Amino acid sequence: MQYFHNYKAHRARILKLSICAWSLVVGVGCSSVGPSERATAELKDKDGKSVGVASFTEEGGGVRVRLEVKGLSAGLHAVHIHAVGKCETPGFASAGGHFNPGQKKHGHKNPDGAHAGDLPNMLVAKDGLGRFEALTDAVTLRSGSSSVFDADGSALIVHVGIDDHVTDPTGNAGDRAACGVITARK
Repeated sequence: MQYFHNYKAHRARILKLSICAWSLVVGVGCSSVGPSERATAELKDKDGKSVGVASFTEEGGGVRVRLEVKGLSAGLHAVHIHAVGKCETPGFASAGGHFNPGQKKHGHKNPDGAHAGDLPNMLVAKDGLGRFEALTDAVTLRSGSSSVFDADGSALIVHVGIDDHVTDPTGNAGDRAACGVITARK
């Protein structure tokens, strides 16, 4: 499955380069990923301690989300993009619900879903370290209705529990373990 995604991404890049090369021949010009198409989020726990960092990169197939955490409990943890760019402690309720501009139900297994902010679960090892990578076409770092940079911004949340990818509105993911405001980068 991973090979297929890499192959698809590779084909998309080749297509973009081909279009870009042709547009230069005809004198139109082309653009590559710009400064507004990258973002980061530093995740902090309820005590304000840094527990991870996420990067977001706009690519041909959507937004690639990469996350590295430390100091979290071992096991699977839900990861979601939330609707408001605030991470006030202790419970991070200020981040609002899941990012959901399409007004869908929760979960990738839900026939009426999924929220734009629904992402796969992340595995944290026994030593408290976890790495996560996902590609989502449900959000963008550019302008538009699915932009994480809307009027009140967005945040990335790691939950205490596992997302069942069905139960609306949260997937039974439990409390919020860490939060980071998504910030545009150049």
